[in-house]
Amino acid sequence: MLDKSYYTRADEIMLDYPPEERSLIPIIQDIQEQFSYVPPELLSYVARRLDISEARAFSVASFYVNFSFSAKGKYIIKVCDGTACHVRKSAPILEALYKELGLSREKPTTDDALFTVETVSCLGACGLAHAVTVNEHVHPQMTPEKAVAMIAELRGEEHAS
Repeated sequence: MLDKSYYTRADEIMLDYPPEERSLIPIIQDIQEQFSYVPPELLSYVARRLDISEARAFSVASFYVNFSFSAKGKYIIKVCDGTACHVRKSAPILEALYKELGLSREKPTTDDALFTVETVSCLGACGLAHAVTVNEHVHPQMTPEKAVAMIAELRGEEHAS
C-alpha cells in the first residue's frame, strides 16, 4: 500500500495533462522521474483517472523498457554495454560494482535502497568509453578500480549528510 503522498503527487502531475488516454505516457514519465519508478498501484490509479483499463495502462508501460515497476536506489548507476564500451571491456566494471555492492542481475538494488545497478545498450557517450552514469551524471573512462572508488565516494556523501 502506497503512502497517500504518492497519490497526491500523481494528482498534481495529472493536472498538467488532459484527462485522456494520450496523456498516459507523459504522465507515467513524470511519475517515474518523481519516484525513480512507476509503482504498479499508482499506474492502476492513473488508469482509473484517465478512464482506461488497467490492462491497457500496463500494456503501454511494460512495452517501453525505460519504465520500471520496481523501486530503485537513490543512486542509479547505469553501465553502458554498447559496442564501444563492450569492446573496451565493460563486463569487469559491472562485475566490480556487483561485487562491491553485493548485487547481481537478479538483485539490482541494495537492501538499503541506496544503489541500483543497471546495464544499458548505449549511453550515447561512445567517445568517453567506458562510460557509466550515476543519476544521469556521466563518469568517463571508467575502470573497475574507479568504479569501486566511486562507490566509496558516494557512501561517504551519505555519511556526511
